[in-house]
Amino acid sequence: MATASSEIWNGLLEAQAHVWNHTFNFINSMSLKCAIQLGIPDIIHSHGKPMTLPDLVAKLPVHPAKTQSVYCLMRNLVQSGFFAAQTDHLSEEEEGYVLTDGCRSF
Repeated sequence: MATASSEIWNGLLEAQAHVWNHTFNFINSMSLKCAIQLGIPDIIHSHGKPMTLPDLVAKLPVHPAKTQSVYCLMRNLVQSGFFAAQTDHLSEEEEGYVLTDGCRSF
């Protein structure tokens, strides 16, 4: 009886993981779409060094009040591997965003 119950729970957990996986894949693709529409890869590329969040928000066509939203977007894109977070060697205090090889093709 315990084995049947365990199998049911394992099946439910696998189904839930499957749904969450597809949900987050959707978020990743929408985040990438948003970044491309905002021109984030071009902005970071033309900056020439790791670009801090305040510098990025200043160049984007968004209100500065959206800084937290841009941070969440960039955090997701870093997690997805499209951008990387680096510390600028000169300031060594603020983290900046750089392009990854996968993002350079955009």
